[in-house]
Amino acid sequence: MSNHLIIAPIVLPLLVAALQLLVGEKRRRTVLALSVASCVVLVLLAAALMLAVAGDGALTAVYRIGDWPARFGIVLVADRLSALMVLLASVLALALLPYALGRWQHRGGHFQPLLQFLLMGLNGAFLTGDLFNLFVFFEVLLAASYGLALHGSGARRVSAGLHYIAVNLTASMLFLLGVSLIFGVTGTLNMAALAELIPHVPERTRALLHAGAAILGVAFLIKTAMWPLGFWLPRTYAAASPAVAAMFALMTKVGIYVLLRLSLLLFGDGAGPASSHFGSGWMLWGGVATVVAGTIGMLGARDLAKLAGYNVLISSGTLLGAIGLQLPAVTAGALAYLVISTLAIAAFFLVAGLLASDGDDDTDDSLSLEPYEQLGEASAGEGLYAKEDESRVVISAPIAMLGASFFACALLLAGLPPLSGFLAKFAMLAPMLEAGPRVGAIVLFTLIIVAGFCTVIAMCRAGIQIFWVEPERIFPKVRLVESASIAILLGLCLLLTVLAEAPLRYLRDTARQIHTPAAYIQQVLPAAEAQP
Repeated sequence: MSNHLIIAPIVLPLLVAALQLLVGEKRRRTVLALSVASCVVLVLLAAALMLAVAGDGALTAVYRIGDWPARFGIVLVADRLSALMVLLASVLALALLPYALGRWQHRGGHFQPLLQFLLMGLNGAFLTGDLFNLFVFFEVLLAASYGLALHGSGARRVSAGLHYIAVNLTASMLFLLGVSLIFGVTGTLNMAALAELIPHVPERTRALLHAGAAILGVAFLIKTAMWPLGFWLPRTYAAASPAVAAMFALMTKVGIYVLLRLSLLLFGDGAGPASSHFGSGWMLWGGVATVVAGTIGMLGARDLAKLAGYNVLISSGTLLGAIGLQLPAVTAGALAYLVISTLAIAAFFLVAGLLASDGDDDTDDSLSLEPYEQLGEASAGEGLYAKEDESRVVISAPIAMLGASFFACALLLAGLPPLSGFLAKFAMLAPMLEAGPRVGAIVLFTLIIVAGFCTVIAMCRAGIQIFWVEPERIFPKVRLVESASIAILLGLCLLLTVLAEAPLRYLRDTARQIHTPAAYIQQVLPAAEAQP
């Protein structure tokens, strides 16, 4: 594989976004065609990267911009984990395009260029090999997300969007402070070089290194919405337009990716006795607390979009806890859960958007749910059912599609068989039982099971109220192009159910690779650059 392929997922969306801005908003078909072409090519590029690094369990492709040494120059690195994340981002963006072009992108300007800039930032964050450029790409994706969070109008969206901006600016400040401390101690920000240097950091400056790493970790824990740092997420995601909220479901995984990468590369078994597994306990118990907070919020949610937002919290908490255990088998299952939960939550946001609004009102897109005690008070009416005669009731095809999609999302998010959500949770939970009598593993295992049961309760309550108890509900019109996005996302989950063996094998190899980072370090730092 030509190493020049690594930079393509970053350069392509940047060029397309610039071209879309030059074309202008009036030529919508041209702008849309550019977005579709970009997303299709990104999927192909990501698939090519994945195939290239899957040939050998230890293969890592490195691209040195300007051919500078990795310690001093900009380096991009593609391995199994980064290729997987680039593919997930590209597939999700491509799947969301039909839904966005239905009506949502016309509520504000420059939706498509912002999406391309977001993809550039995401792909750069996944492929970068040093902390400074991680900060740069992090800021690029955040800047694009600010515009997308505010895309449209309405006081609710603007209020939540400004709150989101303030929180993330704070996270960026912490990010820069943490990176500065790490550079002051080690003299480099290249991840592979840091992994080589950390075991040899003098004891008198190791506390400063740990302080920088802790501050950097807090910045990404804010992004992953760990409790109590995630108070902003349900409100922000519920206020955003459905297509944007679905894309944001992946953005919380950026923090998960970075924490997974840094915890195993910089503070894994080779970091020395003083730094080995630094922060893993905080991630484990922070993940436990986040699962508890997300479950309580989900049970109390009175807004369908907020119900989806609390599912994001549960997903983030589950992944944080799994990373904190630092067991290769658990990590493999967690990666499977990351992919399935991202696709399922994105589909749920789209379903919630179709159930909430007909798209003609530019103020709020939310479907409020009645309190529990009022569920039985709804009276019969028209809207859900079309009565052909006294003996037969016919449900219209769009409503049947929404109902089936809602049911599939419930199965995936709760982790019930036979869909891939169950397979992913089983792949993550089974190794926890084999980990021995570890209190953290037992607590996390129990909470994930309880959270799945509570998800069933919350989704059943919402589904019964929407599709059964209130037959007088008038559902919005469902366009075929919008339902196509939901079908693609759920179809991918179904495909991963049928063809589970090969993806799980890839994820197991990925987990082994990131838990043994020696090959990563050797390929990023040739012998000439190795630390003496």
